[in-house]
Amino acid sequence: MSSNLASKLRVGTKKAHTMAENVGFVKCFLKGVVEKNSYRKLVANLYFVYSAMEEEMEKLQNHPIVSQINFKELYRKHSLEQDLSYYYGANWREQIKLSPAGEAYVQRIRELSEQEPELLVAHSYTRYLGDLSGGQILKGIAQTAMNLEDGGTAFYEFADISDEKAFKNKYRQTLDELPLDDSTGDRIVDEANDAFGMNMKMFQELEGNLIKAIGIMVYNTLTRRRARGSTELATAD
Repeated sequence: MSSNLASKLRVGTKKAHTMAENVGFVKCFLKGVVEKNSYRKLVANLYFVYSAMEEEMEKLQNHPIVSQINFKELYRKHSLEQDLSYYYGANWREQIKLSPAGEAYVQRIRELSEQEPELLVAHSYTRYLGDLSGGQILKGIAQTAMNLEDGGTAFYEFADISDEKAFKNKYRQTLDELPLDDSTGDRIVDEANDAFGMNMKMFQELEGNLIKAIGIMVYNTLTRRRARGSTELATAD
């Protein structure tokens, strides 16, 4: 018997997905406007979130539901460690810290593991399937926007997954085969919407830094143009 959970999640989170894509930080990112300091803070937050999720899923490796969607080839902790080393240097562990939104996200994951572990399915779906779906596009944007040539995008690389489309089909099929009743399925969809909300809050925290950085870039550009204009006038005189 199929729970149709994959379809329920796709339809049930459509609005939240659209809202997340329209957060200022994400819209700027998709347009190729990425400020490196803001981005590395996001990477730090994601490191804590994925570390918590993967640690809790490991604890639940014998759980009848969580164990079914615990695909090790999706794990992101190690790839995020590589990126943090790239952005912060060898002592990155002493430099990074959780933001308030990131902390709330991590606390929710820990809480679910203790009280309602089956709802971790929602967080796995929201994060990993999103990473797989748009990873290569986002990787290219990050590389171009931040002039990355020798690292900084390991997060988007799934070395152990040779066919991303086939893997996503396998993941969705696994969701549909989970032994869930309708009530639990509905709760997972609700939690997935909450997960989108938690991600949005992390993005929104970064908007102030991004706006400030864009303002500085615009100011510097205008200043250079004015200086160039003054030089041209002086030369003409």
